[in-house]
Amino acid sequence: MGVYNISVSTGCSVYAGSKNQVQLWLVGQHGEASLGMCLRPARGKTAEFKVDVPEYLGQLLFVKVCKRHLLQDDAWFCNWISVQGPGPNGDRFYFPCYRWVETRSVLALPEGTGELQGVDVVDDTQGFFKKHREEELKERKKHYRWGNWKDGLILNMTGAKKEDLPVDERFLEDKRLDFEASLAKGLTELALKDSLNALACWNDLDDFKRIFWCGQSKLAVKVRDSWKDDALFGYQFLNGANPMLLRRSTAIPDRLIFPQQMEELKVQLEKELHAGALFEADFALLEGIKANNFLCCQQYLAAPLVMLKLEPNGTLLPMVIQLELPKVGADPPMLFLPTDPPMTWLLAKCWVRSSDFQLHELQSHLLRGHLMAEVFAVATMRCLPSVHPIFKLIIPHLRYTMEINVRARNGLVSDLGVFDQVVSTGGGGHVELLKRAGAFLTYRSFCPPDDLADRGLLGVKSCYYAQDALRLWEILLRYVEGMVNLFYKTNEAVKEDAELQAWCKEITELGLLGAQDRGFPVSLQSVDEVCHFVTMCIFTCTGQHSSIHLGQLDWFTWVPNTPCTMRLPPPTTKDVTLKTVMASLPNFHQASLQMSITWQLGRRQPIMVALGQHEEEYFSGYEPKMLLKKFREELAALDKEIEMRNEKLDMPYEYLRPSLVENSVAI
Repeated sequence: MGVYNISVSTGCSVYAGSKNQVQLWLVGQHGEASLGMCLRPARGKTAEFKVDVPEYLGQLLFVKVCKRHLLQDDAWFCNWISVQGPGPNGDRFYFPCYRWVETRSVLALPEGTGELQGVDVVDDTQGFFKKHREEELKERKKHYRWGNWKDGLILNMTGAKKEDLPVDERFLEDKRLDFEASLAKGLTELALKDSLNALACWNDLDDFKRIFWCGQSKLAVKVRDSWKDDALFGYQFLNGANPMLLRRSTAIPDRLIFPQQMEELKVQLEKELHAGALFEADFALLEGIKANNFLCCQQYLAAPLVMLKLEPNGTLLPMVIQLELPKVGADPPMLFLPTDPPMTWLLAKCWVRSSDFQLHELQSHLLRGHLMAEVFAVATMRCLPSVHPIFKLIIPHLRYTMEINVRARNGLVSDLGVFDQVVSTGGGGHVELLKRAGAFLTYRSFCPPDDLADRGLLGVKSCYYAQDALRLWEILLRYVEGMVNLFYKTNEAVKEDAELQAWCKEITELGLLGAQDRGFPVSLQSVDEVCHFVTMCIFTCTGQHSSIHLGQLDWFTWVPNTPCTMRLPPPTTKDVTLKTVMASLPNFHQASLQMSITWQLGRRQPIMVALGQHEEEYFSGYEPKMLLKKFREELAALDKEIEMRNEKLDMPYEYLRPSLVENSVAI
C-alpha cells in the first residue's frame, strides 16, 4: 500500500506512439492492483505519474499492460516500464518490453532480473513465473515456426514474405525507409548507367570506369588502380571480403598434377611446404555446379585451386593456379603461372576472383552468416522465455535478422532474383551450392580460436582478420562468462536447466538438421560449455558476419577484381588476348547491377547499432550493468588499438573494428 511512482518509456520510431489508451496493473507477491486507464503514450517520450495503491502488493513481479481502442487499433511500441515503491527510499523495479502492443489481450512484463527455471531469485510461492514462462513459450511457438525454404538446407523462420513475420521481427519505420530508399537509389543509378552504355563498345578494361562513378570507397579506388598486382590478389585471401578459405598447406594437394616440364615448380612448392610458408585456397565446392543460363546467354563456372607462398615480409603471393579438377580419362588440367603472358595470368586470376564471389556470397555470407543467425533467432524465440538470462543476453544480437533474410530470399536468391539475372551460380546452382556447403558447417569453424588453428593462420602477422577475430572473440567470451556466472553457480545448474537444454537441442537437431556429427552439441553439461556456445552464437551474429559483409563495397565495386559471372569457359590454352578477357568478364549491364547491389548492401548503414551499444536494457540490477559497461570499455580499447595499427598500414583493415561491427545480422 502507498504511492507508487510509474515511468513508461515509448520508442522513438515513426509510429511508436499511440492515441489509444493504455491500462496498467501491478502484480506483486501478495496481490494485484489495477491502475486504470493511465496514458496515451507519445512517441519518444517517458510518461511519469503517481498512483495511490491501497492494497499491499509486496515485492513486484510483473506489470501487466493492455491497450484499448474504440475505432482504430493504433499500435504502441513500449520500451520499458519502471516502478518505484512507496516512500522516499522505495525499491525501484524495472520491466523491459521492447515490443509492439497491438491488441486487447493483456501483456505481462516480468521484472528484469534474469531467472532460471525452478531457481527463481524472488520468492514465487504462487508460481507466477512458472506459469508465465510456460504460457509465453506456448504462445511464441504458435507464431515462431520452423520453415524450409529449400529441401536440404538448414531451417528458417516460416513465412514467404515479410508480412508473414511476427510484428516484433519487422524493421522499424526508420530502418524500412532507409532500406527501401537505398534500393530505389540503386535501381535509378542502374537504369542511368544502362542508358549511358547501351550503345557503347566495351573493348578495354578501362571501360569499366564508365560505371565506376558512384558508391565507391577509398579502398575500392585503390583496388581499381592495383587489382592486377599479385600482392593485392594474395592479400585478399588474408584480409579481403572472404578470409574464410585460406589455409596453410600440410601436403601438396592430390588434385595438383604437374606436367613433366613443371617438375621445378613441384620442387619449389615442396620447399615452401617444408618451410611452413605454403598456403592454398581450394574452390572444389564449385565442381559440377550447373552454371546459369539467363535469356539464352550461357554463363560459366570453374573450381580453381590456388597455391600461394607467404614471404618473410608478410606478403602472400600466388605461385600456381589450376582452374579445374582432374577428370578420369582426360588430360591433366592446365596450370597457370605468374610467368605466363600477362593477359593469360590475369584471366586465370579473374577466374579465381569470380569463384571467390560465389563462395563469399553463398557460403560465407548467406549460409554461415544470415541463415545461421536465423536458426539461433528462431530457436531462441521458441525455447527461451523472456525472463531467462540467456534470452536477455542474446536477444539484442538477433534484431532484424528474420526480415533481412526474408528480403534476401525474395529478392536476391529467389526465382528471377538478382542471382538468377547476373550471377554465374544463379538459375539453381546457388541452391545446390548452399546444400553442399551445409556439410562444412562444423562447430569448430564457427569458433575463431579453433578455426584459425585448424587453418594454420595463428601467428601470421599479416593476417589482420585473424588477429582481430581472436581479440574480439576473447572480449565477447569474457563478457558472456561474466553474465553466465551470475546465474549458473555450478555445472549441475546447467544440466538441470530444461529450457537451456531445449534451446541447444533445437539449434543442433532441428534448425541445423542434426549437426551433432559436425561437433555441435545437443546438450550443455557445464558452465564453460554454455559460455563457449553462447559466445559462438553472438560472434556469428556480429563479428563473423561483419568481417564478411563490410568488405563488399571495397573489393566488389571494381567489377574486374571480383566478377559476379564469367561469360566464356575457362581457358584451355595460354593464347589469351585482351579481347578474350573482355568477352569473359561481365557485360556492362551485369557489371552495373553488381555495383548497384554491392553499394546498397555494402554501404555503411545510417540506421546501425554497433556491437554492444544497444539501447535496450533487458537486465535489471547492478552487476549485469557493470558487466555491460566493462564490455563496452574493452570494445572501445580494441577499437582504438585497431585504429592506431591501421594508421601505419597502406590498406587499413577495419572489418572487425567494434565501432563498425553491427550488433546483429541486420543488413
